[in-house]
Amino acid sequence: MRPRIASLVPSATETLVALGLGPCLVARTGFCIHPAGAVAGVPKVGGTKDVNLAKLRALAPTHVVVNVDENRRETAKALRGFVPHVIVTHPCRPQDNLALFEQLRTAFADEPGVNERAQVLAAEFGAALARCRDRARPQENVLYLIWRQPWMTVARDTYISTLLAEGGWLTWPDARGGAQGADRYPALRGDEAWLGDISRVLLSSEPYRFGAEHLAEAQALCPRARVQLVDGELLSWWGSRGAAGLDYLRALSHGA
Repeated sequence: MRPRIASLVPSATETLVALGLGPCLVARTGFCIHPAGAVAGVPKVGGTKDVNLAKLRALAPTHVVVNVDENRRETAKALRGFVPHVIVTHPCRPQDNLALFEQLRTAFADEPGVNERAQVLAAEFGAALARCRDRARPQENVLYLIWRQPWMTVARDTYISTLLAEGGWLTWPDARGGAQGADRYPALRGDEAWLGDISRVLLSSEPYRFGAEHLAEAQALCPRARVQLVDGELLSWWGSRGAAGLDYLRALSHGA
């Protein structure tokens, strides 16, 4: 019997499809939009933070993939009441993608092609990591913004921050958010002394969609910095997009 998989995480949905498990998907969130052709016909069950549990239960999944950052703990607890297998993911640094591929490979090893595709994803990611580390870069102080009103950024133990570190970019503030919770994405007052030492501000395309209209506002926050728009999907989505994210970071940092 084939698994019936619900994915409540955009990165996981994309990765499951890359593993050849698209036909097994029976549910996704409204934010699970990639790859468009593969997920278009998969029912939506709300968002990552407001899952419609009744609708999900009716779809009778055998497996649900959740994430510590993206989904609420109470959602995962509720799922365990009616889903045989709840798969909890939590990549916190680029290297964790290798463990993720193995986690999903193990869970779905009986499905045709999964083992082979997991090996390919791991090899592609390893090659991209090697390319990203092909030469040393001078360290640069960076502010990566994910929200405005209030300004919000990333702690140094998040996937985004550790990915940027591979390009020589040290994110500020000097804070670690722990395994989960709001501290992983701290809010700024806007008058922190270290803002004057930031040399680059990165405005992400998600979860807040920064655009050209926000460049001047961010420039005022860090007057000495270079401000630029960046692809938030490539810098924050883990899993099968991890290799592309490293190559994107490499291109950004090489073009500094």
